[in-house]
Amino acid sequence: MAAKELDIVVFGATGFTGRLVCEYLHAQKIPRWAMAGRNMEKLNAVAKELGVDSSVPLIQADSEDTESLKSLCKRTAVVITTVGPYQRYGAPLVEACVDSGTDYVDLCGEPNFIRDMIDKHEKVAQTTGARIVFSAGFDSIPFDLGVWFLQDEAIRRFGKPLERVKGRVCGMQGGASGGTLASMRAVITAGIKSPSVLKLLNDPFALTPGFIGPHQPAGLMPLYDKKCNSWVIPFVMAPINTKNVHRTNFLLRHRYGIDFTYEEMMCTSLQSAAGMVIGAASKFNPFGIKGLGTGKAASTTPQQEGFYDLLFLGEGVDGHVLDVSVKGDGDPGYGSTSKMISQSALTLLETKSPGGVFTPGGLMAKPLLDRLQKFAGLTFSVVTPA
Repeated sequence: MAAKELDIVVFGATGFTGRLVCEYLHAQKIPRWAMAGRNMEKLNAVAKELGVDSSVPLIQADSEDTESLKSLCKRTAVVITTVGPYQRYGAPLVEACVDSGTDYVDLCGEPNFIRDMIDKHEKVAQTTGARIVFSAGFDSIPFDLGVWFLQDEAIRRFGKPLERVKGRVCGMQGGASGGTLASMRAVITAGIKSPSVLKLLNDPFALTPGFIGPHQPAGLMPLYDKKCNSWVIPFVMAPINTKNVHRTNFLLRHRYGIDFTYEEMMCTSLQSAAGMVIGAASKFNPFGIKGLGTGKAASTTPQQEGFYDLLFLGEGVDGHVLDVSVKGDGDPGYGSTSKMISQSALTLLETKSPGGVFTPGGLMAKPLLDRLQKFAGLTFSVVTPA
């Protein structure tokens, strides 16, 4: 295939997260990139606000205009899209990328959409060489790569993976983005309307077609975790993160084992755990998510002031244990996410591999992890001795 005019195009550049992605790429002095969106006037305004050089092309493209998407794909090697909810706006762009052999990376946390795209496009993507990478933000990179890092260390130290891993959100400031909340609402709505979607949402192996692993911990009720010395409650992003962790294992030909189990919860106080139980009994939204589905910024906390602190606890049936930490600077829903998706696209440019539909960990775990530590403010470290 002939070389493309551009390396990266940011589709949705005038949205809140898209603007942050453009700001980050501009600050990193990335060559051969462009900004794309529906409204040229808004694109010009954002480019001016960011001080983006006039050499960066501005491309008019619309999710509802397939010809504009095809034209965009012809010009670039990779498309970053922040335009969600993806089940509402994403399918035409995925199809355009697959058909043209263009790589694609997004922030999708909608498992029903991801499974639909796997079923419709994986075989064609394998033919055209397009690499379609979903969930390249806070959901689910720190969790996906956190488990990969733990298992890679376990294999190196013990000669085999650990059968049980627990993910724990020990601390977080900033919260989910408005786009993430809008996607969550779209997923919930789809589940209410369709029994088949609801079944998929409840299946930890929804993204591993043809493979059903062992019974998984539900992670739905508060409990006291002795290892963390803390109460833990359900984590709102666990439904998508756990599915992506299992898909990575599936894509890596069960590098974590066919009997691998994964649970993900959030550390909290006894008071908060009790409050969650009471709240779950009184309302549909047990996690107390405010502004669900607004599509607007969920927090006014400056992106640079946010952080997250994750812990992954591994245990083998033979008694081996290994714990690893993943920490990130910046608001998880915006500041850190914009860096993670950007580095995912840059890693794709440097990684040679066949086409298909992937998780970040299932395609490029090691090079992406290295780039995230070097350029995106994440740290991965072992916190228990060998």
